[in-house]
Amino acid sequence: MGKKIQLVPHFTVEDLEQRYRHATEATERSRWQIVWLLSQGQTARQVAASTGYSPYWIGQIARRYNVEGAAGLVNRQHSSSRRAPLLLSSAQLEDLRPALAGPPPVGEQWTSPLVAQWMAERLGRPVPRQRGWDYLQRLGAKLRQPRPRHVAASAEEQATFKKSPHPEPGGRRRVPRRLEQLSSILSE
Repeated sequence: MGKKIQLVPHFTVEDLEQRYRHATEATERSRWQIVWLLSQGQTARQVAASTGYSPYWIGQIARRYNVEGAAGLVNRQHSSSRRAPLLLSSAQLEDLRPALAGPPPVGEQWTSPLVAQWMAERLGRPVPRQRGWDYLQRLGAKLRQPRPRHVAASAEEQATFKKSPHPEPGGRRRVPRRLEQLSSILSE
């Protein structure tokens, strides 16, 4: 028979059952159930058979519960952020906003390399161009420019091109047969 895992008595067996029954998050509910079953004297293998977790993982959960108490059973997946901290502080971000509203130091519009250069000057270290793009997006800046126009096209040529039907690749416009039959009947 397997060795029983000893738990530090942070809660009574009844309290553990209540926490298990009233947990709203699925991962935490499973962990409370494991601790509750262990507190009743079941071995890790018996708990593994009834919960579907491995005996090793059950031991890890029991170890966390013994060291941290109820805080050890919280689902840490939702509480810790894996994101890197922002490069710019809120004050620097507020300095960037009016800078983007004004003219750029070079060229006609702000681009991600220009924003990255602006950030590098303020931070005192190199900043990748992608971070410039990220901050352009974060502040809602849009890269707007008019569509290019063909240099040789005049307004008259464009109007006639829009009005005339496009010929088929053979150069001859195909007329539906019913329309040809109808026109021959009407011409008679």
